[in-house]
Parts: sequence; structure tokens; C-alpha cells
Amino acid sequence: MIRTFSILLSFVIVSLTGNYFFAADAHAQRIQTESTVSLVARGLNSPWGMTFMPDGNMLVTERVGRLRIVSPDGRISEPVAGVPKVFAMQQGGLLDVEIDPNFAQNSIIYLSYAEPEGAKAGTAVAKAKLVDGKLENLQVIFRQVPKTVGAQHFGSRLVFARDGNLFITLGDRGSHREEAQNLSNHLGKLIRIRPDGSVPNDNPFVKNSKAKPEIWSYGHRHIQGAALNPNTGELWIHEHGPRGGDEINIPKPGKNYGWPEASYGVHYSMAPIKDEHAEQGFEEPIYYWTPSIAPSGMMFYSGNLFPGWRGNLFIGALAGTHVARLIVDGNKIAGEEQLLKNTLRFRDVEQGPDGAIYLLTAEKDGKILKIVPKAAE
Repeated sequence: MIRTFSILLSFVIVSLTGNYFFAADAHAQRIQTESTVSLVARGLNSPWGMTFMPDGNMLVTERVGRLRIVSPDGRISEPVAGVPKVFAMQQGGLLDVEIDPNFAQNSIIYLSYAEPEGAKAGTAVAKAKLVDGKLENLQVIFRQVPKTVGAQHFGSRLVFARDGNLFITLGDRGSHREEAQNLSNHLGKLIRIRPDGSVPNDNPFVKNSKAKPEIWSYGHRHIQGAALNPNTGELWIHEHGPRGGDEINIPKPGKNYGWPEASYGVHYSMAPIKDEHAEQGFEEPIYYWTPSIAPSGMMFYSGNLFPGWRGNLFIGALAGTHVARLIVDGNKIAGEEQLLKNTLRFRDVEQGPDGAIYLLTAEKDGKILKIVPKAAE
């Protein structure tokens, strides 16, 4: 049974097994006036990624290393068999999930995850066929090089471009930030490959013998959100800054986005970082947050349930404990509204086939929430 959130001006009551109270403001009142927030499912262990299949069921990853199928009415399956072994520590584990553009014909899915190798780990991507609740013919199509010690900054979102190529977002692995400027490895990079793992001929560094040919762009810190703009087909990404400086970028082939030489934040040690991007030959972000909101997940809304929000960008906030709604004007952000402010840590945001907005919360008792207009309740 799907239960509805009661959102009030002064506090939020989440009707689950008990009541949880969060501070809220007028944004919450607006959602109550215009929309209904419902609980679809709960009990997911640190969920990270979510995608819809053609039948309306959801594939949801749990960072601990489990993949689940969740029905529209909230039923959670037993773990899908055949998931690769993951490095489930701190930020590592089973991360994003995406279906093949031809999933209805081939039943192929893609998983990104922190892959262990002794005491080291690195982001990897595997593809497999989903058959009767298990994965068959698992094949690793990408491995981040090199694997390193540490449990931070794995990325990693998966997005198919209109040309059928696959974008993979990565992180700098935390203690290896200087490597984001080094084209001979995958740390702090955005990757573009074909679905079989091969490299497209038009990647920007295919003719550079000193660079990894999979690289699309570089100088990134920790990309945890990516989505195609439905109006242009371009990839948009966001990434975590250090203390401040979370960024939104539209990554161009071969371009350098500055980390760790440029940021609108400061290092955790409070050491300053130059915020001049263009002066140092780097690309300026189109938008940034200081202080950080710790963005995660990203979705352009294109549905019919919220016509006034069509074309808006929705981003979950972990540290910010809200959902950011960004008004997009061409390649610029024209305004921002914080929805469900001071409520939960939101890990992913997706548009459902019904046009509703689905939210995935980042907690050991992770939840899937659904936002619909009151008129569609």
C-alpha cells in the first residue's frame, strides 16, 4: 500500500512505521498545495541508483552489492542473482544501473560499481542479460585505471547518448586529486565508450598516444549526476566540490574542467583554491553552489503531469537534504527552488513512465518516494 506524506508548513510528518519530524518552510507548503508525495517502497539498504524498465518495474541498486526489482506498487524482489562482487566500503559498492536502449528486445542492463583488487579498488562497468531474476553472460566493459587504495570518489552515473554511446562518470578517488589533470589515467575523468566497451573513433584523444582514448573530458572531482538535455541531446553533469564549489557543467570533448587547480570552494584543510577557471585555461561551470549541497542524481523533466516544470532540471541533495529544481534557459540556470527542504538525503531522481517524479533516499532504510500533482492523486 502506498502511503502519503503529510507536508505541513512548520514540520514534515513522514507516515511510515513511526513519525519522523523535519524542519520545513514555504517550499514544503507549496508542494502540499500543488502535489502529493507518496511512499512507494522502503527497506532498501543504502540504495544508490534507479532506472525504469518498459514494464514499469524499477531496477534499484543497493550499495552493499544487491540489485532489486521494485514493482510500481512497492513490492521489492529478492536480490537479483549474478551481480559482480563489489568493494562495499564508505562510498564504494554497487552504484548506478541503466538499461540498454534496446532493452525491450535484448534485456541487457549495465551496472557501475567499485571493483575490488586486493586492498585496492576502482570503478568498473559491466553489462549482462536480465533473465528471470538473474544476470547472465556478465561482461566487464570498462575498468578505471589505475585501481587505488581508498574508499572515496568512485563516481559513477551511466547515461546513453542519442548516438548509442555510453557515458561513464568517474571521480578522482579522493587522495589522488592531482591525477585529474593527467590524461594517462582515468581518475577524475568523464568516459565515453561503445556499449561493447570499444572506443568511438571520434573521441577527442584517440590520436593522442599519451592519453587514454576513452576520455571525453577531464579535470573533474567527483561526478555523481548526469543526464541528457532533451532539447539538445547534450550531456549535463554535476560534481561535488570540496568545501563549496559543487558544479554543473556541459562537458565538451577534450575540455579541461579545472580540478584541482580551479574551484569555487576551498580544500578541507581550508587551503584556498583559485576560482579563476578561464584565466588558467579551464572551462567555467555554468552553475555552482557554495556552500556545498552534495548533489546526487540528475533528471530533466519532460513529462505531462507537471507542465510548468517541463524542461526543468531536478537534482537530489545529500548534505542539503532537499531536491533542487533548476529553471533552465538555454545553457544557463535562470533560477532555483528547493523542494522538500530539510527532510531527507536524496540519492537519485528519476522521471517515471507515468510522468511522476521518483526520489531515492540515501539511508540504510532507503525509500522510494513519488511526487504527483494533487489532481492526479
